[in-house]
Amino acid sequence: MTTEKKSGALVAIIAMMFLYAMISFVTNLAAPIGTIWQNQPEIGGSATLGMMGNMMNFAAYLFMGIPAGMLLTKIGYKKTALVAVAVGFFGVLIQYLSGFPTGMAGFYVYLLGAFVSGFSVCMLNTVVNPMLNLIGGGGNKGNQLNMIGGTFNSLAGTLTPMFVGALIGQVTKDTVITQVNPALYLALGVFAAVFVILLFTPISDPEVGKVTSETKFEHSAWSFRHFVLGVVAIFIYVGVEVGIPATLIYYISDVDTVFPDSHWLIANIDVIPANAAAIAGFVAGTYWLLMLIGRIIGGAIAGKVSSKTMLTFVSAVGVALVLFGMFFSPDANVNMPIFTGTGFSTAEVDLNAFVLVLVGLCTSVMWSCIFNLATEGLGKYTSKASGIFMMMVVGGGVLPLIQSFLIGKVGYLMSYIVPLIGLIYILFYALVGCKNVNKDIPVD
Repeated sequence: MTTEKKSGALVAIIAMMFLYAMISFVTNLAAPIGTIWQNQPEIGGSATLGMMGNMMNFAAYLFMGIPAGMLLTKIGYKKTALVAVAVGFFGVLIQYLSGFPTGMAGFYVYLLGAFVSGFSVCMLNTVVNPMLNLIGGGGNKGNQLNMIGGTFNSLAGTLTPMFVGALIGQVTKDTVITQVNPALYLALGVFAAVFVILLFTPISDPEVGKVTSETKFEHSAWSFRHFVLGVVAIFIYVGVEVGIPATLIYYISDVDTVFPDSHWLIANIDVIPANAAAIAGFVAGTYWLLMLIGRIIGGAIAGKVSSKTMLTFVSAVGVALVLFGMFFSPDANVNMPIFTGTGFSTAEVDLNAFVLVLVGLCTSVMWSCIFNLATEGLGKYTSKASGIFMMMVVGGGVLPLIQSFLIGKVGYLMSYIVPLIGLIYILFYALVGCKNVNKDIPVD
């Protein structure tokens, strides 16, 4: 590779890393803002309705996944990223405007904004994942670049719920959506700045897997069994990743249910139960912080450890942790380190919750491993496969919605049967489903 090409690749990698952070920032606005709507009199404390913003954000992937892949093929990586950032700006703007109508009208505007924002993050995901994988040449190196990008994703995911939770503070029926306006102002400013920066940043499409108007497609990505099973795996994975911390946010914010039962005994931290939303943000942020740590470790070793080995290990450990969190007696407490955004403090929580937060270390590397395994050997079908992959991110809306519905039936801890089943499938994919049995299909 020439010096000029190396420089261009480095610029592209840096840009993709920043976009990785944008994806998490926008996505993680939904759950904490949803706690405000959940407590509005019109919604009446329904966890399911409170999760609808998150659902709308991920539902957009179902509609935009394939069009995003087609857009990527037609106009390239840079222009697709610019369109995505512009759409994201308007999505956040709509969420900001939801603070002005009263009652359910504002809630519907909020859902629309979350849906439009979902279009943005879907397109951004369609750009960053295949580009980093292709720049790295696939294999361990491609996985490593995606995992390093994931650290920026996790950093934004760590700070966002803390920032929004601190802005919300105590959540009551009198809490209004305008309390999170500073976060929305920040998001609007970041989107505007990123658009300008990208506009003047030279980003070339990677040569590997490049598609032109002359490219002929004799088959499709669906012709590859390992890709089809990987699509299912990514649907489940995103639901697991989002559902675990999102459910914890609703659990901790539920002061009437949680604190009287002493399931969460806050100690050594300058907050009181009335600030449950802030506490929830700290705990969820700690989960994302563990994902950040896991991705840093994963990025360091991914060049030497295969995606298959890594995915097998973390999914098996994840299954064990969720089983422990579900069935161990909640009477046992432990002092849990909590990242508050400016430093660390501690909270005495039940051991089950602490173990569930630890699952963040396992989920940290799953996305890049699954994507790497599912697109390995696809060649010219990679860009279209990426669009299909993005459709399945809708799992991040569907599975948490199912889990929130189960909360009213079986309780918070038993609702984790949803991520448990999901992790078992991911373990199956790592052991068996990821093998490419269609190597006879030409991909050049």
